[in-house]
Amino acid sequence: MDYTKHIADTVDYIEDNLNNDICIADCAKACGYSVYHFIRVFKEVIGLTPSDYIRKRRLSEIAKEIEGNNEYISEIAFRYGFNSKENFLRAFKNEHGILPTEYKSIENSLQLYDRFTFHENNFFIAPRIVKTEPFCLTVYKSDESHIPNFWNKYNAKGYSLKLSGGIITRDYGVSIWNFTENKLDYYIGIKSDYAMGDLSGTAKINISGGLYAIFSTPAANHNDFIKIIHSTWDYINNVWLKNSEYRRTGDYEFECYIEKSRLFSEDIYIPIKTKEDLS
Repeated sequence: MDYTKHIADTVDYIEDNLNNDICIADCAKACGYSVYHFIRVFKEVIGLTPSDYIRKRRLSEIAKEIEGNNEYISEIAFRYGFNSKENFLRAFKNEHGILPTEYKSIENSLQLYDRFTFHENNFFIAPRIVKTEPFCLTVYKSDESHIPNFWNKYNAKGYSLKLSGGIITRDYGVSIWNFTENKLDYYIGIKSDYAMGDLSGTAKINISGGLYAIFSTPAANHNDFIKIIHSTWDYINNVWLKNSEYRRTGDYEFECYIEKSRLFSEDIYIPIKTKEDLS
């Protein structure tokens, strides 16, 4: 059964009432389902429970209003249904890993959740295939299960300038699969050539030279930068690699950009070999 029209009606109802009390029973009524059936179908179609969708949408709209707004943050939160400052602060930090005041002070990019749509995805990026030289990074290892939250902490606490001794330089987010613990290990830092500041708590990673596919994320703005990054990774993993003559090597993959540039684009490097080389 195609639930698209019914769930689209419910999304319309939710979006029209983000500033009002939203009852799950009323959401179910908007698409003509029982509450139990509605919750199951909504999660199946959108990937979130109705309550999670409402919370993420409200937090995203609040984050947009916080930027450049002199209104008290608590007043903005109250307008979107958070009945106490404490509840809002807890929800925001659970979602993003930093406090709203930290976000307002640096205006880093957050992983915001836009209104859900059923539009077809025609995302496409043509990578550059480049041979690179090896280099070394000085990095912090992530203590967050959700990678965007680790970036939020890294930016909010000024770790890049701390590492470089105050010099603005390119930041690298590096990932590799940990087969021993069956999880992704993730690190953020700068090239060791520029690491002349406080290096306590850091480690060194050697990035191999060789053949890389480099994907430059499409131009974005402050609010949709993280979404574009995720779309690019999805395209790499689910489209490009499946249809390409190349395969991953299993070495470190990394993404890099300069946060202070405010250009909101990054390069993603995938170490590759041809299928013949891997056989």
